[in-house]
Amino acid sequence: MNNINKNNSNDSILKIENLSKIYKSGKRSVQPLVGLDLEIVKGEFVSVMGPSGSGKTTLLNIVGCIDRATSGNVFLDGVDVARLSEDKLCKIRRDKIGFVFQSFNLVSYLSARENVELAMELAGKFKGQRKQRALEFLSLVGLSGRELHRPSRLSQGEQQRVAIARALVNDPAIVLADEPTGNLDVANKQEIIKLLLELNGERGVSVVMVTHDEGVASQTGRVLYLQDGKIVQDKQQKNSMIVS
Repeated sequence: MNNINKNNSNDSILKIENLSKIYKSGKRSVQPLVGLDLEIVKGEFVSVMGPSGSGKTTLLNIVGCIDRATSGNVFLDGVDVARLSEDKLCKIRRDKIGFVFQSFNLVSYLSARENVELAMELAGKFKGQRKQRALEFLSLVGLSGRELHRPSRLSQGEQQRVAIARALVNDPAIVLADEPTGNLDVANKQEIIKLLLELNGERGVSVVMVTHDEGVASQTGRVLYLQDGKIVQDKQQKNSMIVS
């Protein structure tokens, strides 16, 4: 069933060919990904679902240049990241990928603005514009007036908004979100998915999101279901709607 997820567009942001990953521990080996093929075009919002152990996190880590494939090709914005050195992978992570984590991963002693500025500083981008750009992106995610607050003074939903601003501020080719609503209550969960959908629709941000939440996944344009390291279903949802 792996052939069902091939997209013939030439405008791909992510193209994966025959991707496999094997972890070995002594005589024991585990293969979380098995000959996986996938293409995602620019501007898509794709949810990735599946049971524990199906390969979701491994897939996200390989696409995010955190882990390496055992075999296969991974073209991110036209570059085969499976063949790059560690130094070049680090640069790809900084310049091409925005990460949004379940646990927010904000620096506790920095303000919201400083957390966003830090992403630009680490990437060596927008020197001289960092403060203003951080303020603009915090405004974009609805945090005007909260820029000087440290994470401890922000709600969980607000902390995730800071994380989204940080993920977007360097103009990445793709945003990878790992259970971004997993630590949120129902109201904040819906606000965050609504924000991501708006950013995707209005700014054309490409998003790949791992989630266990059927309600969250149902609102995105496409859902991939993984099982035993393979894509067993690729569901287009062109008429998906934001549920208020």
